Amino acid sequence: MTAASLFDDVGQAFWTIAVAATANLACALLGCYLLLRRMSLLGDAVSHAVLPGVVVGFWISGSTSSGWIFVAAVAVGLVASFLIQLLHGFAQVAEDASMGVVFTSLFALGVVMLVQVGPHVDLDVDCVLYGLLEYVSVDTRPVFGLEVPRAMLSLAVVLGGTLLFISLLWKELKLVSFDPRLATSMGLHATLVHYLLMVMVALAIVAGFYAVGSVLVIAMLVVPAATGHLLSDRLAGMMAWAAVVAVSSAVLGYAGDLRFDTGMAPMMAIVAGAEFAAALCFSPRHGLVSRAMHRLGLALRIVTEDVLAMLYRTDESHERETAEKGVSRRRCLAAAGGGMLARLSLPLLWWRGDIRWLPEGRVALTAGGRKAAESLVRSHRLWEAYLGENFELPLDHLHESAERFEHFIGPALREELASELQQPGRDPHGKTIPGSAHGEREA
Repeated sequence: MTAASLFDDVGQAFWTIAVAATANLACALLGCYLLLRRMSLLGDAVSHAVLPGVVVGFWISGSTSSGWIFVAAVAVGLVASFLIQLLHGFAQVAEDASMGVVFTSLFALGVVMLVQVGPHVDLDVDCVLYGLLEYVSVDTRPVFGLEVPRAMLSLAVVLGGTLLFISLLWKELKLVSFDPRLATSMGLHATLVHYLLMVMVALAIVAGFYAVGSVLVIAMLVVPAATGHLLSDRLAGMMAWAAVVAVSSAVLGYAGDLRFDTGMAPMMAIVAGAEFAAALCFSPRHGLVSRAMHRLGLALRIVTEDVLAMLYRTDESHERETAEKGVSRRRCLAAAGGGMLARLSLPLLWWRGDIRWLPEGRVALTAGGRKAAESLVRSHRLWEAYLGENFELPLDHLHESAERFEHFIGPALREELASELQQPGRDPHGKTIPGSAHGEREA
């Protein structure tokens, strides 16, 4: 391979990725607002509905590079958005049903028009669906002496307009997206902001049609925003993650197509879907694996605390001889409810230094374990005292509630309960509350 051909290959790869990333980024940023407004499928509806505009624009100009296609497609996209809102707002049709009626009707109309003019014009349905990413570097225009793909010019304008639109209307878009009624009550014209957003969405969709196709446009309007929503609870963080997914899917999708030869636009959509799946599984807060690990950790903490509380109550009872000899492993497992978590609890408590092993497999508290157990039992009995003082409950109803809540009463709440109850020395059952000076004097 000569140096010139290698340079050409690198340049072609660069422009292909740049065009895809630019289209993806514009759609992903706008898709965040659609997702927050529960209107993600509106992008799908508009992307299908603009087909009649594409055909009309081509019919008027006779060229696929004419600005008439862009203008007509955007106009039809806005009409579709208006009709959806009209059916939903005035005709009281469900929003999903109004989307389905409008976009299927307009898309069917576009297909009929395309079939009618198809034999006489050079307009391919596959170009609209899958785009022409493989050939964007062929159709170029000179810009300051540099050959730039024609698609890149329109996409760069749309991306710049999108960034300007978001920066100028950041507060308005945020307020309308999260609470349109509050926005209206504060004097903002929520309907006007909505239609401005629809204009930008339509522009992004139409600009990406011939470059990346409707398949990738629809994917980028939904998937990056959904991924960002899993990874961040703030709008700025959500949009940043959406931008990362949009750009990385362009790069990795191009590499994947070189390896598997599946088509660039579909492969980029697949990469975005894979990144969403990874976020769904491993997101720190909302991921399936993360939540499962959190629940497992919580369950294991409760089990270990149940064992500590049982050992403490054994030590404070009159069974002094049993306490000195420790408690059998079987009794510890029974206190933890049995099962796999109960078996894990004893090694974990030993590793943390809360228990020590005695001969014959028996268990006893260490000094650190006794301190942790004392705090737990204190929370339990303070909660029983609080329930007994403020609610007319039978004594045999207090223990079960306190056994659940003791695991979630922290130091601050524990001392607040003690202060509210004026530092009680005993619980309603007459048992000493650990850490109470009053209780120690009574004992």
